[in-house]
Amino acid sequence: MRLRSIAILLTCVAAAGAQAPPEANRQLVDRVVAIVDEEPILLSDLERAIGLGYVDAEPGESRAALERRALDALVEWRIRLHEIARFGFEQAPLDEVERQLERLRARSPTDAAWRAELARLNLDEGKVRQILARQLAVLAYVEQRLGPRVFVGVEEIQRHYDEELAPRLREQRDPVPPIEEVREAIRAVLREQKLNAEIDRWTAELRRAADVVDLLEVELRPLPPAVLTIEPESPR
Repeated sequence: MRLRSIAILLTCVAAAGAQAPPEANRQLVDRVVAIVDEEPILLSDLERAIGLGYVDAEPGESRAALERRALDALVEWRIRLHEIARFGFEQAPLDEVERQLERLRARSPTDAAWRAELARLNLDEGKVRQILARQLAVLAYVEQRLGPRVFVGVEEIQRHYDEELAPRLREQRDPVPPIEEVREAIRAVLREQKLNAEIDRWTAELRRAADVVDLLEVELRPLPPAVLTIEPESPR
């Protein structure tokens, strides 16, 4: 964020603090947890990322740790989104959007539970489709831009078979298929690993050039949250 923008933001927050109603009459609705190139990420965005399963809780993980991982993922996603916006979005195929939506629905035990979760997150299926379409656009851009850099050689496939796949299967007392039967599966695994490494390097470059302000652990008091709802005082 530019210094002038930071100054404007702090001035607005300070002014809000000066005019804030008593604590008892204020209720937190939402707040900014990060700013990426002057675009805010809200606490509700974090809740949606977790609620829709984009970031799953690990065994024994605290809520604070989960929110930290979710915010880091959202910051990286927003940075990538800003990058591809410079070149224009490629429209995601509708059938793929629907497939991804169905995958999300399947996480809920019933349709009623799915609807309840959407309501809790202040979403409907139309908004979820928009989120999915943007995600698929980023994936398409990544594949187009970074995919050609990824090559898996015959030697790498053989090494993975000899040093990883075959020993693991023997340890599990499973049959070891001939390499001819699993060559393409190994190639796909190794390609995905390499592509993920390219994505990590690309994202790290983008992040170094981006303006990111992390506010997740910022103490809100004595200043009020960024977004408030004001409850009227009881008549005297």
